[in-house]
Amino acid sequence: MSYAYVAGTLLFTVLGQLLLKWQLGLGREHGLEPADRVTFLAQLLTNPWVLAAFGAGFGAALCWMLALNKLPLSHAYPFMALSFVLVLFLSAGLFGESLNSLKIAGAALICLGVVLGSQG
Repeated sequence: MSYAYVAGTLLFTVLGQLLLKWQLGLGREHGLEPADRVTFLAQLLTNPWVLAAFGAGFGAALCWMLALNKLPLSHAYPFMALSFVLVLFLSAGLFGESLNSLKIAGAALICLGVVLGSQG
């Protein structure tokens, strides 16, 4: 069950990041001027999707507390690097962000690091 808490932490973290990027991207699409960015950020605080992203962050924190109750920090923490890998591929698929061979190689190295770092 402890790895389910780690997975929940990862999923909630990634969900929150994707929701924020989605909503922040809407401001860019609407031709937001630099002077209006403060107003835009203030409006984000009442946006249900942004609030859901904050909720996802809170859910991630709760899952992480449950995971750390069962696992040593030095064993659990390397798995958090997988959020970089998940965000990399999901942002490419959902937002059309660039994905090249160097980024894929970096993601592979992160996965290798997770395997090695979580041993023992």
